[in-house]
Amino acid sequence: MKKDIHPENYRQVIFEDIASGAKFLIGSTVSTTETGKWEDGKEYPKRVVEISSKSHPFYTGEDRTLDKAGRVERFKQRAAKKK
Repeated sequence: MKKDIHPENYRQVIFEDIASGAKFLIGSTVSTTETGKWEDGKEYPKRVVEISSKSHPFYTGEDRTLDKAGRVERFKQRAAKKK
C-alpha cells in the first residue's frame, strides 16, 4: 500500500449488521462512538448498520422485509382502504 495516501483517521472498524448479526472488520474513516471486540481479542471502533451484503435481498436471494417503523403495515392498510 502506498504511504501517505489515507487520511489520518483511517483505521480498522467493526461493522455489525443488525438484520443478520454478521460482523465485518474493514478499514474505514467513519466516525464511531462505540467499541467492540473482534475475533482476535483486540478492541476496535464499532459501527452498527441496518443492512449489509449478508442481509440484503440482492445478495442473499431471499425476500425479506426490514421494517423498523411499521411502514409496510401502514402501506398495506392504505392499499386495503382504497380497494
